[in-house]
Amino acid sequence: MKYQPIDRAPGAFQQAVPPQAIEEMCRRAFGPGTEVLAAVELGGGMYNSTYRLEFADGRQTVLRVAPEPERQFRSERALMRNEYATVPYLAPVAHLVPRVLAADFTHQVVGRDHLFQTFLDGLPAPQGLPLHPRPAWRGFYAQLGTVAREIHGVRGPWFGPVAGPGHRTWSEAVLAGLADTAADLADTGTPFDDVEELIALAGRHRAVLDRITEPRLLHGDLWNINLLLSPDAPAPVITGVLDCDRAHWGDPEADWTIFMAARRPGTERDAFWDTWGPLATDPEAAWRRLLYTARHLAAVRLESVRLADPEQAAATVDDLRDLLDRLARGVR
Repeated sequence: MKYQPIDRAPGAFQQAVPPQAIEEMCRRAFGPGTEVLAAVELGGGMYNSTYRLEFADGRQTVLRVAPEPERQFRSERALMRNEYATVPYLAPVAHLVPRVLAADFTHQVVGRDHLFQTFLDGLPAPQGLPLHPRPAWRGFYAQLGTVAREIHGVRGPWFGPVAGPGHRTWSEAVLAGLADTAADLADTGTPFDDVEELIALAGRHRAVLDRITEPRLLHGDLWNINLLLSPDAPAPVITGVLDCDRAHWGDPEADWTIFMAARRPGTERDAFWDTWGPLATDPEAAWRRLLYTARHLAAVRLESVRLADPEQAAATVDDLRDLLDRLARGVR
């Protein structure tokens, strides 16, 4: 088997899977006679280890392998199992989502969750978008708004991760997630006092959060890096939606997609709102969006620790402090 891992530092978070283990995984999933010709590790993702596999019968699949359980933050625990539980709920955009061919959570081969998915043709959007003139990007963001609207239209049974634990109210889910993030930051020796302030503020305004009474599906990481584009179309055309492992039930305006779409008003991103729809304009909705932005910044700080990026972690401090000051003024 041709084996092509990405050269990473010994202490890097993402760790390669030995070639013998990949072959054993494939035999368990597809039968003892399965012959793997090549396993090429794919870059772009920052959490799972991902390989494009080529088989002797001409098939191509994707193998995704989660980090070892002991390397996972509590706020990121069992993300692959959450993705496995989420896929059936993505039915409105199923034509864009890779199908799960097999999954193995037994840890009998390498001690890590893993699953096989269909290989989708396409260019990652960060590579594909620059091939088109900027005015054409509006069409891309309009398509993204449609995809997000379809996902957010799915109703759920509780608030919180799709695979659970579920919460009765939106405030319980938000507070639980923030508490996990604060504990993870504390475990890594990273400042988290401002996150504790955020938890206290959210707790004092639970009633504002609990105006959200209907859980909707949130992808959790729907943005350019997790989208594929047609390599041949004359304009950007979304052909794939990837990595729904952070999916949860909640307020659509809390999704990462909304945070990213709103970051650069007056640019091509404005076309997103043409199809997704307008944001709520009442004072309570505006306050919730400030809280959601602060929650995203706390998650970015934690991710920067995992990626050994102290500059990004430091960059969240002033922004989060500003948001705390605005949130403390309450709903206006």
